[in-house]
Amino acid sequence: MTKEPEVLHLTIPEHLDGQRLDRALAELLPEYSRSRLQAWIRESRVEMNGLSPRPRDPAPKGGTVVIRPQWEAADEVLPQPVDFEVVHQDPDLLVANKPAGLVVHPGAGNPDRTLQNGLLYFDPALAALPRAGMVHRLDKDTTGLLLIARSSRAHTALVRAMQARKIHREYVAVVRGVMTAGGRVEQPLGRHPVDRVRMAVRPDGRPAATEYRVLERFRAHTALRVWLETGRTHQIRVHMAWLRFPLVGDPVYGRKGDVARVSSGLRGELDGFGRQALHAARLRLEHPVSGENLEFQTPLPSDMRDLLEALRADG
Repeated sequence: MTKEPEVLHLTIPEHLDGQRLDRALAELLPEYSRSRLQAWIRESRVEMNGLSPRPRDPAPKGGTVVIRPQWEAADEVLPQPVDFEVVHQDPDLLVANKPAGLVVHPGAGNPDRTLQNGLLYFDPALAALPRAGMVHRLDKDTTGLLLIARSSRAHTALVRAMQARKIHREYVAVVRGVMTAGGRVEQPLGRHPVDRVRMAVRPDGRPAATEYRVLERFRAHTALRVWLETGRTHQIRVHMAWLRFPLVGDPVYGRKGDVARVSSGLRGELDGFGRQALHAARLRLEHPVSGENLEFQTPLPSDMRDLLEALRADG
């Protein structure tokens, strides 16, 4: 049986003053779903300033919140052998390199064979931590580096560092269109009003900021270095599409019929690129326990290297 996580102690920061408690907790604790947090509030497993609140109660700046998490049997994830590379491991921290096509945790349509299953197979002790210690996510077809806590103290420190934007996350992306310069996108993101699978820029969304710089220009495409300041669902994909430079291969936010200016050979390479061209290439952070400055890098996967070579040849 999975052990319960430790009791969580939080303080409501200034930027969440007055927000609904369930929304504020969902932002402070991204490793838990909002529905789970709402359930814990209703089950009186959450106290705010010593009282039992309701999910809709406003969270005051400086308010103290105590959460006593509880796993249910249905939430248990089975250990399964799953292929992924371990870039770094120590008693408190694990860094994984996720391949394309691997979902990070079970959900609708993906009940098992996820990275979470694989992490539990690699280290069964991760069952004591929410989502096997993962403190951020990558989309199924995004490749690259993921941080995993291996202890409660590391998990708490990593979540707080992520909230404080102290973990540097750098991506490499290939977009359609030729960018003249880098820049910054600061547009709020929320669920699409019609298609609930998609995210969208919307004024009532959660704050989101993305910075990007040009790595290499091609005849009709651009390779970018991208930094996340926040970590919203599909953030890079949505922000690039909002700029009208969608990621190559993006099946959700990409534009169709957009390759008329490329050669027939490159068109075949683009048509055969079966995912969004996005790779989490670098992480920089302080070790959650020792405080040591760490940096991890992983090279581009073979499909993105082949894509860049084809773009250079087309030029």
